Amino acid sequence: MRESSCSMTEQDSPRRQRAQAKRDPTEWHGHRIVTETDLGAVFEEDDAARRRRSSMRRIRHGVVLVLLIGLVAAAVYVALGIARGDISIGASEPSPEPTSTCPAGPFDYQDPSAITVNVFNSTTIDGLATTAADQLRGRAFAVRDIGNKQVGPTGMTAIIISGEGGRANAFTLQRTIPDSLYVADEREDRTVDVVVGTSYAGIIPPEGIDITPAALRCAGEGQPTPTPAPTAP
Repeated sequence: MRESSCSMTEQDSPRRQRAQAKRDPTEWHGHRIVTETDLGAVFEEDDAARRRRSSMRRIRHGVVLVLLIGLVAAAVYVALGIARGDISIGASEPSPEPTSTCPAGPFDYQDPSAITVNVFNSTTIDGLATTAADQLRGRAFAVRDIGNKQVGPTGMTAIIISGEGGRANAFTLQRTIPDSLYVADEREDRTVDVVVGTSYAGIIPPEGIDITPAALRCAGEGQPTPTPAPTAP
């Protein structure tokens, strides 16, 4: 009887399975049927991914927009700063103006008898240096050398040349010779050279000399500085 009962159970098992399959709407002959619930779950996952992607795009767009606004604000700030002069750009800075090499002083008027002077003629006028030397001797200057020396440009009254130590002496001579211009050189003593030009017309009378301390007078801005040519050996 037990064997018969087991045999019937084994025979009934496929029937039960088929009966259960008929009752389960998601299966058909052993195959899984995709239901609306399954499709909804799949599309729900797609919608979530789409929302995540959309959210990331909005975040990226927001970051880009903030950066663009920052760049525009920086550009406006720089433009206003340049317009007001608060900000300067290296490439647009003007070249620095050349500094003047003319000694500012002030220098005191010196005793002419303590000043050694060399007088030179830069013109083709014979005896001009001798004439100037005699006039300076008459004013008590100690004239040492008299000769010729070329300078450029021509047409000036006189140039006064000295080293740093002779600037006060040069100032004294410049107050004595009207319209003369000062030129510095590298000599180390206090001697002064006077180079007279074609416009030289003599020295100032003693009563007309201004002994007030002041600066030396050099060539003005835009005017060529008289330069003595080297003396031939």
